[in-house]
Amino acid sequence: MPFGTLYVVATPIGNLGDWSPRAREVLAGVDLVAAEDTRHSRPLLHHFGIGTPMTAVHAHNESARVDDLIERLTGGQSIALISDAGTPLVSDPGFPLVRAALRAGVRVSPIPGPSAAMAALSVGGLPSDRFVFEGFLPARSSARKRRLQDLVDETRTLIFFEAPHRVLESLRDMTEVMGAGRAATLAREITKTFETIRMDTLGALAEWVASDTDQQRGECVILIQGAEPRSEEGAAGIRQDVLLKTLLQHGVSVKSAASIAADLLGGSKKTYYQACLELQKTE
Repeated sequence: MPFGTLYVVATPIGNLGDWSPRAREVLAGVDLVAAEDTRHSRPLLHHFGIGTPMTAVHAHNESARVDDLIERLTGGQSIALISDAGTPLVSDPGFPLVRAALRAGVRVSPIPGPSAAMAALSVGGLPSDRFVFEGFLPARSSARKRRLQDLVDETRTLIFFEAPHRVLESLRDMTEVMGAGRAATLAREITKTFETIRMDTLGALAEWVASDTDQQRGECVILIQGAEPRSEEGAAGIRQDVLLKTLLQHGVSVKSAASIAADLLGGSKKTYYQACLELQKTE
């Protein structure tokens, strides 16, 4: 095993049988394992008979630990970076360390493996050729809705992580912002005993989760089908720029013009609001 290498190692998201022999060999051979939570990862390493020393590197201490870890790496030690589950850096700590290692000329090597986002996408029944990973949405409903509003017109499949105690609230906000009829998939407890994959509309998924509290347990991935691409003309055959310019010329406020355009043409009010501001600049 080469020394002075930072290995980014994926760990199981549930089923221990998914962990590759190569990943186990790397963790057994490095000088140090940098884990998101040593209390969570120690039983995993112990299960496979891996006694490599561990240190905690998480969101609250990562900045302070980077210099020490880079010094170890440039001094010839090898380090394996792992998160609590899945592939590190995917909604998990590790980015500052990886970037610092690359800038310092340290070799960074991926040891691929499980990823909840990719696993859900592969079985979600939604278009998988182009997608956007959004990670966790804001915890507060108002901020969550604002972020969802920004994504209303996104045509690629959207992938979100969600905690069990917020999955119902998130589905309800998604239904409100993106429409009850938008196709979506809920993937829960992937690779575990009570794995559940269900494709339906957002509205139906929200009702199902509300009626079955078992679906509010375990880690969740929510996939939402992308929006239909908007043409220059809406359903009424009206060009966006012509409609907005006409409304503004007749004294309609920017906010009201955006709302009217959204009703007639479809899409998000925020998009039309920005378009109105651009039109005003050119007048």
